[in-house]
Amino acid sequence: MDDKPVNISLFGGGNVAIHLAKNLLKLSGYRLQQIYNRHLSSIKIFENQVEIIDDLSQLKPADLFILALKDNVIVPFSKKLKNFDVLIVHTSGSIPLQALQTRRKGVFYPFQTFSKNKPDLDFSVIPILIEAENKQDLVLLENLAKSLSKNVQTVNSDQRKALHIAGVFAANFVNFMYRQAADILQDSNLSFDLVKPLIEETARKVQNLPPAQAQTGPAARGDIKTVEKHLEFLKNKPQFILYQYLTEMILKDYGHK
Repeated sequence: MDDKPVNISLFGGGNVAIHLAKNLLKLSGYRLQQIYNRHLSSIKIFENQVEIIDDLSQLKPADLFILALKDNVIVPFSKKLKNFDVLIVHTSGSIPLQALQTRRKGVFYPFQTFSKNKPDLDFSVIPILIEAENKQDLVLLENLAKSLSKNVQTVNSDQRKALHIAGVFAANFVNFMYRQAADILQDSNLSFDLVKPLIEETARKVQNLPPAQAQTGPAARGDIKTVEKHLEFLKNKPQFILYQYLTEMILKDYGHK
């Protein structure tokens, strides 16, 4: 990379945009020159570090536009930028590369769950998946990604979709299960803190064991009597159905009838 910094404009004020902006501002060789969002209040925290705008007519020439927007906004928003001769990328796991309505297109997908109120994440361990139409643009994205993370991979849109779906199972659905556990405990005047060590150990286990080997519990060992007692206890119908369905899947998977 030469002495001239790579100028970047970021679009969005949500979870991904906020965390990405914080980390882009730390990089040398790159300059986050503008952040755009319809509501300036969402990006006001950066007003003393970078120019914040809510009007696309104020956009300056740049080397890279990053659209850290909601999935349903990315494609229609990209149409507004179709006349810009700049590499324009989105940060979504589920939107195909070719969906972008721009001259030059790419993907810059940090594979992690982001929350605004969560303390700063260590971007160096977050996988960043990239894709672009031409080699020059791919090199630009690869250099930027490697400045942020130790884990950078080039994947196509179908692979990225598979990863996104896997992420829903591994994180979103799992967190919903935490919510069910919290509700069950609350109904019995027990604290969710009681299951936190269990959650932590389960997460640690899959760092070293394949999930199929790490599975435990009454269904995995074919303990039907315990399963029946649990189902009898569950008065919440959705929880009953969820427990029953998942148990049937695990019983079948581990060879129990």
